[in-house]
Amino acid sequence: MGHQVIIFDFSAIRGLWEIRVKKHKEKQKQEKERIAHSALEKIRQEWDIMLDCKRKGIPQAAYLNNGFIDTNSILDKLEKNSPLIKKIALLNDKERSKFIFQLSGEHWTELPDWLKEKTYLKEWHVNNTKISSIPSYIALFQELKILELSSNQITDLPVEIGCLKNLKELNVSFNRLKTIPPELGNCENLEKLDLSGNLELMELPFELSNLKQVSFVDVSTNKFFSIPICVLRMSNLQWLDISNNGLRDLPQDIDRLEKLQTLLLQKNKLTYLPQALVNLPKLSLLVVSSEDLVQMPTAICNSSTGLKFISLKDNPLETTSFQGIEEITESDRDRELFEKEFMKAYIMDIQEREIVPCYTTKVSLSIQI
Repeated sequence: MGHQVIIFDFSAIRGLWEIRVKKHKEKQKQEKERIAHSALEKIRQEWDIMLDCKRKGIPQAAYLNNGFIDTNSILDKLEKNSPLIKKIALLNDKERSKFIFQLSGEHWTELPDWLKEKTYLKEWHVNNTKISSIPSYIALFQELKILELSSNQITDLPVEIGCLKNLKELNVSFNRLKTIPPELGNCENLEKLDLSGNLELMELPFELSNLKQVSFVDVSTNKFFSIPICVLRMSNLQWLDISNNGLRDLPQDIDRLEKLQTLLLQKNKLTYLPQALVNLPKLSLLVVSSEDLVQMPTAICNSSTGLKFISLKDNPLETTSFQGIEEITESDRDRELFEKEFMKAYIMDIQEREIVPCYTTKVSLSIQI
């Protein structure tokens, strides 16, 4: 049995926020003053926390761990609105912010020069700028774990990105990438890879097969005509979004993705689904567009398999939105981002239900921006 899905027209309001960075010399001076001040402040705060813990009868071993405050072990012993908890939260936020670089705003055409001196950074968040390239000195950032570069104008990634051995998340969605450097395959600890919305991206280098820790891959809204071979070699892959491409068929050996749980295939040109999909032991959610499908394994719609199968009806106006367009417009990008967020919310709702039909009625996404 299916269930009815209410169809809405959504209007998305996009708000842009910008971070203003002061001149290099002034920034250096402020940084030195802040470090000097925060070091003394941290000592004072930790001393206050230790005294508060002693007054509340918390053993020393519970709040000290090799000279650092073990917040996880004492939060449960204190009132939620305690001033001590607020102190701990504030201290953690300040410490974390020192290792995060954030930049946004269309007036930025390149990264600031002083960034190369902050090699201790663990996260980059650069969004909605006109930056077109990433400098080679990124190889110096050996502590970098998150590289989030979405919605810029980046045309290529430097080969030095392969030096980031501790990188766990890479997001270069909605840029202008046409190729991916093979050296990315050297990032052996990478867990999440988002290459969506680059439009001209048609293939991935085989060297990405070395990414054995990757569990999430999003290559939606590109020009892939088949699932890249390297993706089929990612043995830990659990989520694959290859929607809104040019797929006409799926490989017969797709069942080698033994840990795959979610497969998003909507907005492609598939005419059939291979029997191999039934052999994926952990596949729990499959999303397709049904307009061109003429054949699919009957076991997919069999409730005994435990597979949740969602058939979407694509809006004809939207399916052709990205065909033959060399440059993505702002409204196109916003619509695609909104659709992706909508799909994620819809999927989370499906997965959280206690009783879910194996087949849902068709859903038409109509979005106005």
